[in-house]
Amino acid sequence: MKSIVLFGSPGSGKGTQAEKLTACLGIPHISTGDMLRERIRSENGANSAVAATMQSGALVRDEVVNRMVEERLAQADAAKGFILDGYPRTLAQAQHLSAWLEARGASEVVIHLAVDYNIVIARLTGRRQCPRCGTLYNLASKAPKVDSLCDLDGEKLVVRPDDSEPVIRERLAAYERQTRPVLDYYRKAARPVIEVDASQDTPKRVFERIRQAMETNDCSKDRR
Repeated sequence: MKSIVLFGSPGSGKGTQAEKLTACLGIPHISTGDMLRERIRSENGANSAVAATMQSGALVRDEVVNRMVEERLAQADAAKGFILDGYPRTLAQAQHLSAWLEARGASEVVIHLAVDYNIVIARLTGRRQCPRCGTLYNLASKAPKVDSLCDLDGEKLVVRPDDSEPVIRERLAAYERQTRPVLDYYRKAARPVIEVDASQDTPKRVFERIRQAMETNDCSKDRR
């Protein structure tokens, strides 16, 4: 079982790198952010408790996220491995995942995408999303062909509630408070932690460095 944890602050490029790793390794990209937003849509949108938590920049309760991830990992396409994007975000979640994997004779490989704080702010405040198909754009690095309109379906792009600047700053503060300790946990547990500076290079170059590091650390093979 190839168990990859993509680690980094909001705006570090985890989603982009997860897509590239999925294409390379043939295992699914599992984004807890996407799953939570889908849950919001199925629970009467902004009226749900999950929506209120996410829009404030706070983290959804561990037990809710752990259960959601377990249900997803139990699906057939994840039997040979998976790439986790946005999970674990707390020490309790990391311990829960480690126990789940150890019970199956597997362990994690952690890829940490490090990005400067000010670059993250610029990236996220420039992000736009199509409300119909979900495609993400960035006004600085991946602008739509026609201003404010989705390239695929012509829908007017929107700013996600969790991408407003006050919420972004709270998300980054939450990351520092709750998620940074997870890296210390993985290092102390002797899990492979691949550090990649993702501040300036193109997504393609960042991926090349990830792939080279995985090959150097022999992380492309099953870890049992």
